[in-house]
Amino acid sequence: MESTAAKKQYTWKSLVALLAITLGLAGISGFLTRDSRDVYATLSLPSFAPPGWAFPVAWGILYPAMAVAAWLSLRQLPENALPIALLYGAQLLANVIWPLLFFLQHAWGLSFVWLLLVFALALVTCLRFFQSSKWGGGLMLPYLAWLAFAAVLNFSIARLNPQ
Repeated sequence: MESTAAKKQYTWKSLVALLAITLGLAGISGFLTRDSRDVYATLSLPSFAPPGWAFPVAWGILYPAMAVAAWLSLRQLPENALPIALLYGAQLLANVIWPLLFFLQHAWGLSFVWLLLVFALALVTCLRFFQSSKWGGGLMLPYLAWLAFAAVLNFSIARLNPQ
């Protein structure tokens, strides 16, 4: 059942705020790793690796979907949505740190382990979102699929590019 108080708290303004926070953090990470396509082009890649242009396209869809998922889920919760908001924030922060490890530090192995952490946090977030909103949880599924693919790709890159 929908909580009227939560719906009043999570208005369209809160959706804009969630989008701004999510896209803002992604933008900062993107700015710091603006040479990522150059780094990616120098790596030995597995045969299934997508072209470099595919990543900004995928993230351009996934980040807004994550913010909408959070908004849909938070607005369905009773009064105390803070634990779920913090969980969303934790997985988002872990997500935006990954490119720094991969592209700036060239820490292929560490970034793979970090990506497993991101996946675990995103999975818990997705499951929790499903408890309050089927749409919210559903919007997280493409993100989880992308993270799983990214983990396989990261693992393969780590094996093909020993440090």
